[in-house]
Formats: sequence, structure tokens, C-alpha cells
Amino acid sequence: MSGDLDVAIVGAGIGGLALAHTLRPTGRSVRVFEAAEQVGGRMTSVREDGYTIDTGAEQISGRGYPQTWRLLAELGVDPVAVPKVRAGVGVWRNGRAHPGVADPRGLLTGAGLSWRARLDLVRLMATGASRAGADTVAEFAGRYHPDIGEYLLQPVTGGFFGWRPEHSAVAPFLDLLRRVGPASGWRTYRDGMDTLARLLAEGLDVVTGCPVRKVVARDGFATLTTDAGPVTARTVVLCLPAPQARALYANPPARELPYLTASTYTPMLKVSCLLDRPLAPRRAGRLYCLLLPEREDGVLGGILVDHAKHPDRAPPGRGLLTLLAAPRAIPGLLDAPEEEVVGTLTGAAARYVPGLRAATISAHSHRFRHGLPEATPLALRLQPAFLRRPPSPVEYAGDWILARPNSEAAIESALLAAQRIQAACPRTRRRETA
Repeated sequence: MSGDLDVAIVGAGIGGLALAHTLRPTGRSVRVFEAAEQVGGRMTSVREDGYTIDTGAEQISGRGYPQTWRLLAELGVDPVAVPKVRAGVGVWRNGRAHPGVADPRGLLTGAGLSWRARLDLVRLMATGASRAGADTVAEFAGRYHPDIGEYLLQPVTGGFFGWRPEHSAVAPFLDLLRRVGPASGWRTYRDGMDTLARLLAEGLDVVTGCPVRKVVARDGFATLTTDAGPVTARTVVLCLPAPQARALYANPPARELPYLTASTYTPMLKVSCLLDRPLAPRRAGRLYCLLLPEREDGVLGGILVDHAKHPDRAPPGRGLLTLLAAPRAIPGLLDAPEEEVVGTLTGAAARYVPGLRAATISAHSHRFRHGLPEATPLALRLQPAFLRRPPSPVEYAGDWILARPNSEAAIESALLAAQRIQAACPRTRRRETA
């Protein structure tokens, strides 16, 4: 595997694959190295006995994802293969589910908010984003009725991002809501959330099952160390969460360290329950996601009804649920034995889903130590200087670059990395082997 490349990409998540796809027409030699046996990263899906299990990301949006939709069009994907989720998002309060979360209709249904809180929600929607500043989610919530923090901001950011309100900045969250619009416009991939990753990988040089142990920048090139031997490249791009990139990169420039260090991640932990019948949380109506505020439950952050998200996620007559661990419960479970993790989350879920244990055929946990970028106020302050850094033999891509926790940000960061590579080396030039 030794030999020179123009570009070596570390990580076959959606960012790394989008970068390789973007560089392919330029004539550069590009290879993607992935430690796992499959592509997709946090958008990986697993197939088992007719079930399609999304281990990480759950949905995209019909708007606010222009680069994702551009890639899908380039690959010939019919929009029919990315249908709308026909069920909504609700929040649990006082013993029942309240629909309308992340949707304007929540102002009418209540979405778990009191009347006074709904009035504050109107105020938030009208002027909140412009007043966010460098506030954390908790600081921002403190400006409004307590329900806004406890039954909207905390369950949404905690359930979908694993964020801790006192650590994460609210501005990226509000910006993301503005971009993607209401939950009624959210979509999922019919054939699993790894659809785009699998299609991109088909036309690329991707080596799976090949962990990279170290990356060292040299004068005008970089070397990466793999179990199969060293590889040199004019540019190495670390398409990994910032903490992993920092651990792998042996000699990063001092000017890059502040933002790398500040770009922390929250862990994510999920348990998939393969069911012999299509169960759903009681009194939840037509929901595919039930968010559980910390005020109501300290173990679970949410329950996803995958067979309501898309019927093909489970065989006919069967069901599939995903249990999301609450952010504050994850540290104690992340390294726990499988039996303990599954037992803890399914035990907590039995309160909302009667008959869950009897209907469960099998259950599996999915753990991401680096789940989603935390987007702290410190990281936001350091981000502009990081984006202005000069080109280097080692570049980066990932959602943390833009401090937005979604796959669209990962793709956009890949386009930025491609622009930096092409600006530094406008024509393909192969370095002679040392």
C-alpha cells in the first residue's frame, strides 16, 4: 500500500466521501482510508433479518441541505428515494405525549408548553436568533418562560444532538432550525441513512478496515502510518471529529491548536429494539419521535419509532424502535457491558411502551464516543481565525469545521477543503518518491 498519492483522506464518513467525489474530476490521485469495515461513519445503517437500522443520523431536510441534494442529483437519486417522514415529533409531559415540536402547529397544539410559554415562543421565533449572541442554550433559555428551556430547547438539543445546555452555544442550533424549517419537511432515505455514503463510495478508491495510526506533516507533503505500511501524499485530509484529528496529527501547527482543542464533542448512545410487532409509545398518536425532557426522565432522551419514520425499516407486521440515552446518563453507560446498556434503556422505555420487553426479538447498542460537535461559545469565537489559516499539507473536514451538527455541514466543509487543496496545488503534480 506504500506509494505516493496526491490526496489521502482519513475517514469514509459523508465528509470524506464528498471530498473524494469532489476531487475526482480534477485528475488527482485520491484514496480514502477507513478504520471500520463499512463506509458512512455516523450515517451508517445496519441490515439484519429484514430490518434497516440507522445507527447514527436519523433524517435530513427537504430544505437547508442544498449540497446534499446536489450530490444526490449528480448520483441520479430520485427524490422518491428520500421521502418525507409522515409522522411528527412530540414531547412527553404530565403522563402523555404532546405533538407539534419543531413545527409551527405546536403553537396551536401546545407541544408541551403552557400558554404563557407559547407567547414566549412567538417572541423567540420573531427575534430570538438575532439576540442569541454567545449564549449557551441554558443562558438563552433563561430569558424566557421556564417551559422554553425545560420542554423545548433541552429535549430537542439533548435528544437530537446529545448537547448539555450549560456547555453548548445556542446560536448554531437556532441557525440550523432556520435553515431546515419545520419537522413536517424532514425526510429520510428509504433504503437507510447510509444511502448517499454507499453511492459515493461506489465510484471511489476506498480502503476499509484500514485504521490510520499517525499523521505527520513534512515539507510540502505528509505521511500517514497504517497497519499495512506508510503512505505519503501531497495533502492528507483528516475527515474526523476534531478530538480524533487532534490525537492522530503528530505535529499540528500551533495556530491550529486552539480551535482543535475547543471543538469538543458530545457522545451519543442508542439502543435499537427489533420487535415482533409494531409498538409505539402509548398515547403518542402519529409520532415518529417522542422527546423526553430531563424533567421527566433522566435515563432516556427520546424514543424513535423507526417503522413510522419509514415502513421499510422493519419487515411487514413487525416494528423497530430506537431508544436514545439522555445526555447526562451517557457517561455512565458509554463503556458499560452490552447487557447493562440494553437493560437500562429498555427498562426505562417500558414506562412509555407497554409490552416492549415481550415484543423485543433482539436489541443492540450503537455508541459514538464523538457523536456531534458541541459548538461551545469558545469554539465559535476561535472559528473565524481557524478558517483563515493558510493551506497546509494536512487539512480537515467535518461538521465541526462549521460548528453545525449535521451532515450538510460535513459536506460543506468537504467543499471548503477541496477549494483549499486546489488553491494550493492548482495542477496535479506528483512528488517523486523519496
